[in-house]
Amino acid sequence: MRIALVGAGAFGEKHLDALKAIEGAEVAVVVSASHEEAQRLAAKHGIADVSDSYDEVLKRDDIDAVILTTPTPLHGRQAIQAMDAGKHVEVEIPVADSWDEAQAVLAKQQETGLVCMVGHTRRFNPSHQWVKKKIDAGEFTIQAMDIETFFFRRKNINAKGEPRSWTDHLLWHHSAHSIDIFQYMTGAKVVKANILQGPRHPELGIAMDQSIQLKTDRRQILTLALSFNNDGPLGTFFRYIGDTGTYIARYDDLVNGKEEPIDVSQVDVSMNGIELQDREFIAAIREGREPIGSVASVIECYRVIGELAASLDEQDGWS
Repeated sequence: MRIALVGAGAFGEKHLDALKAIEGAEVAVVVSASHEEAQRLAAKHGIADVSDSYDEVLKRDDIDAVILTTPTPLHGRQAIQAMDAGKHVEVEIPVADSWDEAQAVLAKQQETGLVCMVGHTRRFNPSHQWVKKKIDAGEFTIQAMDIETFFFRRKNINAKGEPRSWTDHLLWHHSAHSIDIFQYMTGAKVVKANILQGPRHPELGIAMDQSIQLKTDRRQILTLALSFNNDGPLGTFFRYIGDTGTYIARYDDLVNGKEEPIDVSQVDVSMNGIELQDREFIAAIREGREPIGSVASVIECYRVIGELAASLDEQDGWS
């Protein structure tokens, strides 16, 4: 499986680290708009081939699949380009930053029949997998979820603390992780969605704090708080409140409501959610099946985000 990694930033490197552990997966080329950045990342990982032209790489017959870790505003268009070129594609979350473009990506996947997977990593983290297995076994039913996504990001920087050429977004990026896992875990459809947001940052131009409420057709509720203003602790913390217990997931750690640790080390072949996500992408291509995290399976998340964005437009003329 010869893969083109497109995007030489922080998440590009996470995927390179993950792919090293997957037998038969070869990163054939690293692609970036900056040839120097592509070369620097490729050299660090022992990859000889680099390019600063996505269009040219898509013309190559020796590339089977593309992993996109490019800026969010490029995701939808570049995913469609990959499928137009006959390449399977895994695009980092979010699949797009508008509902119309998310639907266009789904339409292209349905037209081509290629694997198009979105990087909803929470579906793969062992802590969340453990809860999902309990749900699937009929031993736990979610009644409510409380999720906090807290970062301190008052400058336009990436996960490595390096300057960004584009602006991240609490709604279109960070809420997607939580809205999707809520629907994935409950197996229900969101029928009511509310959002409030705080003032915009004077330089970044985005809201730095948001509060989201969701309700499913089974009356389960999600309360989601997001902030770029929080000066620690940082991360996303998930509280599953159910009929037979409470579970709290903090990245790869899982505890019950009494803060007693739960061992999730044997849930899957790795504790690295991105590696497990990439394994699923490659396995789906090899087996000719729809992957967990396919664009079709996550599209409801973007419908809800689209509704929330429209609600913000109505509230104050800006989203």
